[in-house]
Amino acid sequence: MEQPEASRPYMPGYGILGHDEGTGLLAWSWAEDRLRRSHDYWVASTWPDGRPHVMPVWAVWHDRALWFSSSLRSRKARNLAADPRCAVTTDDALHPVVVEGTAMRVTHLDAIGGMLAVMNEKYDTGYGIDFLDPAVNACFRVGPTWAFALDEGDFTGATTRGRFTP
Repeated sequence: MEQPEASRPYMPGYGILGHDEGTGLLAWSWAEDRLRRSHDYWVASTWPDGRPHVMPVWAVWHDRALWFSSSLRSRKARNLAADPRCAVTTDDALHPVVVEGTAMRVTHLDAIGGMLAVMNEKYDTGYGIDFLDPAVNACFRVGPTWAFALDEGDFTGATTRGRFTP
């Protein structure tokens, strides 16, 4: 899952250039950099009746996945328990990265501790492992199955998308 199988996005009507006409496909490292640097992220899940649900979260790009936490009683945690398919986006609309995947609930304390160390460093916080106690909080890991990235500065020439293999 190091690098997605990249392809030129199909975006009819947007004037996306062919492979030989633009800057070229963005490297996956470009997208990973934005996944690491984004301060906030938007998680899209689905209510049990099929309605969309979107909420902002803090998250980290760690171990080739996006990680975030939520109270077990939150709507997003309950949605993801019922249907773990989701999309997560960065907060920069000029350089967006959109990741689709399956939110896996992580309960292993060593894995949660690894994510928490990265989160504490990124957000300059000092949360202990008790902050993400699996009895009351859910820690989610979303490994991408599909991703899309776009550089607004070269909208028609610098885009990418890819599918990930497990």
